[in-house]
Amino acid sequence: MIPINPSKPQFLKPDSSVIHWLLDSDPSIRWQVMRDLIDAPAEEVVAERAKVATEGWGARLLALQGKDGLWAGGALFPARWFEPGNSERDSGQPWTATAYSLAYLYDFGIDPQNDKVRQAVARVRENGRWEHDGQPFFEGEVEPCINGMVVVLGTYFEQDVAAVVDRLIGEQLEDGGWNCEAENGSVRSSFHTTIRVLEGLLAHERATGGSAETIAARRRGEAYLLERKLFRRKSTGAVIDPAWLQFSFPTRWHYDVLRGLEYFRAVGEPPDPRLDEAIALLQSKQQPDGAWLLENTHPGVVHFALENGDGRPSRWNTLRALRVLEWYSTRD
Repeated sequence: MIPINPSKPQFLKPDSSVIHWLLDSDPSIRWQVMRDLIDAPAEEVVAERAKVATEGWGARLLALQGKDGLWAGGALFPARWFEPGNSERDSGQPWTATAYSLAYLYDFGIDPQNDKVRQAVARVRENGRWEHDGQPFFEGEVEPCINGMVVVLGTYFEQDVAAVVDRLIGEQLEDGGWNCEAENGSVRSSFHTTIRVLEGLLAHERATGGSAETIAARRRGEAYLLERKLFRRKSTGAVIDPAWLQFSFPTRWHYDVLRGLEYFRAVGEPPDPRLDEAIALLQSKQQPDGAWLLENTHPGVVHFALENGDGRPSRWNTLRALRVLEWYSTRD
């Protein structure tokens, strides 16, 4: 059973020990803590964010880009993935190719205006091709789950992804969401696909102003999630997938409740009461020391680890949870 308290949660500012623990980390976490949790002066936030490209995980990842402009020689999969006898196939989907490497940089909040970053993205634009049919990277491919990610990355790194957005709008299903299996006949939406498309539409709308069509599609997709309280079947109220009640980072292509809550926080509107149960779940997972755990790491080869493993305190999930709860506390 999920411990539920449907009353409005009282948000308590994290104590100094939690903040110090969060700040004692990589620049990619520090600058977001400074911006979102402690209201640091803007110039200090900018200075800390600039370090992401030159220190720690961000700099390390930039240095792994190949001379061909790609990470691990591929768009979605490393080039060696397709080699006969590749033992990496036994360890789950790899997360080292270009798409997920750029997704790391996005999560880190690396400054897209940084010269090194602009050069790295230009090399991807010039050389990146999807394994599906050789499509240029920022033109997307055929699956909306992938194309939603393309829109997020293209928008963030200042690439033209308008045609991908148009394609996604045309692929919205009757129930309001999206599903990568629609081309195979599925008429029911997938949370995994829907959250990625919504993240893309919101990012593109913020950057361009959007259109009546894109805003309407985004609203319909949001309604799809809210009608299901982010994790329950509309028909029976049952939990759709228990794995969604465990929090991951990085989320990859997977949905979970914290990812859904983060999306609605990013929208920035007053919290909808249909989020109450998801918020109660989030609150229930805070540990006595004020942290949240990493619970469900998605298996697969990575460049390097960002956390100490499942069942251990997670700076990323703690940061994400605290800023969701702070936003939710503004509810009337």
